[in-house]
Amino acid sequence: MNEESVSYLPVTQHDPATHDSPAVQGIGDRKQIRISGPQDIVEARQKGRIMTQEIGCTPTQSTLVATAISELARNIILYAEHGEITLVKIAGDGKVGLQIIATDKGPGIQNIARAMINGFSTSGGLGLGLPSLKQIADSFTITSKPGQGVRVDMLMWLGDKSGQVKA
Repeated sequence: MNEESVSYLPVTQHDPATHDSPAVQGIGDRKQIRISGPQDIVEARQKGRIMTQEIGCTPTQSTLVATAISELARNIILYAEHGEITLVKIAGDGKVGLQIIATDKGPGIQNIARAMINGFSTSGGLGLGLPSLKQIADSFTITSKPGQGVRVDMLMWLGDKSGQVKA
């Protein structure tokens, strides 16, 4: 089967995961958390909260980041059993934020466009997870090759370098 990739990046923004843009770059911390059980979800959420606090985010922003991490990690456990969440502090164009990368080697997503429709679920859930993540992210990309896994890249701009957080 062919690899499928769907990107919801604004046309002027580069994907920081590829590090092909000097405008967006990692700054400082990079945390990698192996995900294989509920305790790992808690650890990933905690590390995400700490990183947002270091950036100077509001409690609401920290909660959104923790929610995104939870959803991605839960999907890893539900569909692939194990994988990894990587958190990277980023900066670009006078802004600071967090890049969240979720990877697994599970069965992959057969139809990404369908998975992004509100209400669609293969697990019997509400089908709101991935579409909601796309809404709270400033950029969102899913790459999947059925039978070989999924990579989700999210970028959330959370403030500017002066310490002003995004409302």
